[in-house]
Amino acid sequence: MTVYFIGAGPGDPELVTVKARRLIGECPVCLYAGSLVPAEVVACARGDALVMDTAPMTLEETHAQIVAAHGAGQDVARVHSGDPSLYGAIAEQIRRLSADGIDYQIIPGVPAYAAFAAELGQELTIPEVAQSIILTRVSVKSTGMPAGETLKNFAQTGATLAIHLGIRNLRQIVRELSPYYGADCPVAIGYRVGWPDQKILRGTLEGIHADVRAAKITRTALILVGPALSAHPDFVDSALYDATKPHVLRPKVSATS
Repeated sequence: MTVYFIGAGPGDPELVTVKARRLIGECPVCLYAGSLVPAEVVACARGDALVMDTAPMTLEETHAQIVAAHGAGQDVARVHSGDPSLYGAIAEQIRRLSADGIDYQIIPGVPAYAAFAAELGQELTIPEVAQSIILTRVSVKSTGMPAGETLKNFAQTGATLAIHLGIRNLRQIVRELSPYYGADCPVAIGYRVGWPDQKILRGTLEGIHADVRAAKITRTALILVGPALSAHPDFVDSALYDATKPHVLRPKVSATS
């Protein structure tokens, strides 16, 4: 048998990959994180499948279900939100699977920051404005951050920041980022992106905390910060399609340039 760690995307059932949907529909056991994965995502499970919401379960309890499935020779669809490689808590599950000699595969999913950018209708890497995205989080009740991975260090790059699990610590985030990005730096807040009740707020570092309080957003939100979120009508075109810049698939400079 095989355990499939499946990325379910941010919440929209139509953002599940074809491969993920096929595996969910084939596996006789489906364990999904119901606090972050809508039941609609696993509605394609076969009629006789064991489908369990693992939100109220401990790591050892979910592993026990997998061990039981292994004993019965049953494949398991272990469905996580977003992409399993990012804050998916799969590393500790893989450690236990490896110790028990249980095979696994990882099926990637649409990460939240990509779905959020799509909802905002924009690119996050604007030429000569921001060409890097830093995916990070802050410590509240979750495990601590490594010593060098601080908002202050990341802010000094000027890159676009995608901050997970930090909405309850927004005031502190604003304090740490403002000296580097400026009070008028644009911010976007995505609450439950891809769900029917999604909310999207746009503002600045100076005013975003008040906006979030007014919207009563206290959990399940992604924070984007950086100059790339502003309108830049005069930014330079990417060199990718520039007729004056040949490359291996377009070796000759256009005669009209």
